[in-house]
Amino acid sequence: MQIGFVGVGLMGGGLARNLIRAGKDVLVYDLSAEAIQRTLEAGTTGKAAGSLSDLAGCDLLITSLPLPHHVKGVVIGEDGLYAKMKKGATHIEVSTIDPGTANEMKAAAEKHGLGYIQCTLGKTPAHAEKAEEPMFIGGDKALVDKFEEIFKIIGIPSYVGTIDASCAVKLISNMIGMTNIAVLAEGIRVGDKAGLDRKQLLELLTDTGARSFQMDVRGPWIANDDYAARFGLDLALKDVRLGLEMARAWGQDLKAMEAALEYFKQASAAGHGKEDCNAVIKAIG
Repeated sequence: MQIGFVGVGLMGGGLARNLIRAGKDVLVYDLSAEAIQRTLEAGTTGKAAGSLSDLAGCDLLITSLPLPHHVKGVVIGEDGLYAKMKKGATHIEVSTIDPGTANEMKAAAEKHGLGYIQCTLGKTPAHAEKAEEPMFIGGDKALVDKFEEIFKIIGIPSYVGTIDASCAVKLISNMIGMTNIAVLAEGIRVGDKAGLDRKQLLELLTDTGARSFQMDVRGPWIANDDYAARFGLDLALKDVRLGLEMARAWGQDLKAMEAALEYFKQASAAGHGKEDCNAVIKAIG
């Protein structure tokens, strides 16, 4: 089976390297020559594609790209890969995208005689590198089962049913996580006004109902004024925006998450988009 992989950056690179380490034939495409080279160093079964069109003959296409319109630009339209791929091939999409975009691509894929699987990812590039990435998989169960071996090579698969469900799990996770950070930042700012040392405040909160994953991980970074990007603020903003667009389309009015979105918008507008998402505190006076 020939696998084509588009997008081998922070997240996609780890997944592609896992496939190469497992001896799978992987044809790699990325705008970054450095990212391609780093991926090909994983083994001898990986090769660089000269252009996107080189991937048209692949049996399986995997895409890992930053934004929904990037994915659509690769596969949809007269010059898109769907129009060039052989019938019976399958596209596995692992980017964080909204259900509307995913369903649009599924319909376009099926129109060309292709299969479509949505597979959103739950954790970090470090987890992807170690094949420990939780994967929330949606689509036709028989088609998903066909690629069980591939999923187990690149991460920890969980079948969630529909395309909508696959997209929603990741967006819900990130909306909750980023709202937690915004609330944590507000609490730290109140602590500042009270004259509390940030490190002491976090230590005291550890044994209370305020404790969260984000407090454990990003609280110390905030206390140390460490805003080096692990998960960039602009990426967080994108995910919260997509999640809320999804929720609004389903008639949901999520007031707390809408408020968090405004903080992330303000922090991005102030020039903190390339910093870690914990830099949202800089938008809270």
